[in-house]
Amino acid sequence: MEANALHDLTAAYALDALGPDEEREYEAHLARCQPCRSELARMTETAATLAYGIEAPEPPARLRESILSSVRADRSNVVPLRPRWAVPAAVTAVAAVAAVIALALWATSLSSRVDRIQASRDRQARVAAILGADGARGVRIGNLGKLVVTPAGAGALVLNRLAPAGHGRIYEAWVAETGVPKPAGTFQSGGSLTAVPLEQPVPSGAKVLVTTERHRVDAPTQAPFITVTS
Repeated sequence: MEANALHDLTAAYALDALGPDEEREYEAHLARCQPCRSELARMTETAATLAYGIEAPEPPARLRESILSSVRADRSNVVPLRPRWAVPAAVTAVAAVAAVIALALWATSLSSRVDRIQASRDRQARVAAILGADGARGVRIGNLGKLVVTPAGAGALVLNRLAPAGHGRIYEAWVAETGVPKPAGTFQSGGSLTAVPLEQPVPSGAKVLVTTERHRVDAPTQAPFITVTS
């Protein structure tokens, strides 16, 4: 998709109206586009302001008498009924509250998206620093990709076309030097390319493993499908 077209997707992204492929492409664009990040942040701030700044409108104090006077002037046989002015006021209040709730949820959703995007950018920056470090070396993992380790022991997995972990499951990386493997971070498939900075140092000769888990755990519950020695 052209860059100009991606700029126009900010509002749709904020409203969660993009398909999975468009969303991934837009998030990749967002990581590189400061104007779009600023626009998305402004949408978040605006929604939050609206969510907490709306008050339910109240009918004018003389509205009841004004309407009754008009009715009496038109039809002398009109018998005023028991006042029901509280009903439209209540309906108005409910509608206003619903609007506030909707806006608050939208603001929360936008804020959550911004947080996720920032976290994704941080991960990308860490991976880029590892890949670009002087003396960094790569170890092939068959046709799945490679493990990259810097002389200081910072490590990252760069995997090609990693399939999704499956419904209700995540990937978890591990570093095993001696004894029980240490958890090194969870992640999901990134589609055509998945780049993951490891949360544990990777000493020379240590093994890096990847398993699928139902949630983040402190020790592997499944056999690893990736095992590579640094």
